[in-house]
Amino acid sequence: MSRFAARIREIIAAEGPIPVERYMDLCLRHYYATRDPLGADGDFTTAPEISQMFGELLGLWATEVWRLAGAPGSFGLVELGPGRGTLMADLLRAARLVPGFLAAAQVHLVETSPVLRERQRSILARSAHTPIWHASIDTLPEGPLIVIANEFFDALPVAQYVATDRGWCERMVGLEGERLVFGLRPVSVAHARPPRDGEILEEPRIGSAIAANLAGRLARVGGALLTIDYGYVGPAFGDTLQAVQRHRFADPLADPGEADLTVHVDFDWLARIGEAAGLRAHGPGRQGDFLRALGIESRAAALCARASQEQAAAITGALRRLTGPGPDGMGDLFKVLALAHPSIENIPGLLPAAAIQEQLRDR
Repeated sequence: MSRFAARIREIIAAEGPIPVERYMDLCLRHYYATRDPLGADGDFTTAPEISQMFGELLGLWATEVWRLAGAPGSFGLVELGPGRGTLMADLLRAARLVPGFLAAAQVHLVETSPVLRERQRSILARSAHTPIWHASIDTLPEGPLIVIANEFFDALPVAQYVATDRGWCERMVGLEGERLVFGLRPVSVAHARPPRDGEILEEPRIGSAIAANLAGRLARVGGALLTIDYGYVGPAFGDTLQAVQRHRFADPLADPGEADLTVHVDFDWLARIGEAAGLRAHGPGRQGDFLRALGIESRAAALCARASQEQAAAITGALRRLTGPGPDGMGDLFKVLALAHPSIENIPGLLPAAAIQEQLRDR
């Protein structure tokens, strides 16, 4: 048993069963603070690590949003949970095509992991921008913001409620001997529809607070948030909590702090938070459709034309994984939503993106 797993058991033994939300929070803080979880030697791989095309297209997306926002002379280019910094590095490289964008951009990374901050520092040392790191969105600067959140909201803890014949009960994590087990605690939960036995309701309270904070800032100062994640368009019921360890699904309670814990994101919930703050929601759409609208197929063809046979096969495989359906593809499972200040119209990729398509054809 790891030292952290023993600590979780000590907390439960002293305090009694803890909510799933707190269990996730404790595990995720430890998990991300102690490792680089990405890549073949880690637990999972994200889109920016699959291909440079992903970050490049988001770079051109960001430049077009900047133009639509009136090309402010200074703005914050923000990434939430930036992983190794690969996405931001590719984004900045592609954005060099657009005069004025990089000169106006100030790069801000919201990251709590000291291990990943070092990876980001190393990768972004090759760019002309020195990032400013933040532990939370609360210290982001005033002024217009363009915010990228790729696989960010899925990694935030949620509360879970289970419908029983006693009404809604909160899902807890307790001890059965030395083994961690799920249990229930009766609570009062308001919902528009009476519970049906066995249903599970997930409440992303932490994510809601972050989304509402960001939406309020964007409504006040201008800009847009682009979020890409695996999820659904709710409201819906179901248990989406999952653990991934060494690229395989695992038991969320079996090895606390040593596996990545995630949940599916309700994009309808995110859109409603943005609209309540006065923003305009664009999407949600599927990642495959979004990337194709931005020209990923043209970009892949251009890269293949200059590649060896082996490299071309890898590029084609990455294209298929990023845009394709099915269990091995991210194109349908991953959704894309932009929340933008109402002065910004025709968000690229989610509405017609002629300017970006033109840029891609010129490369």
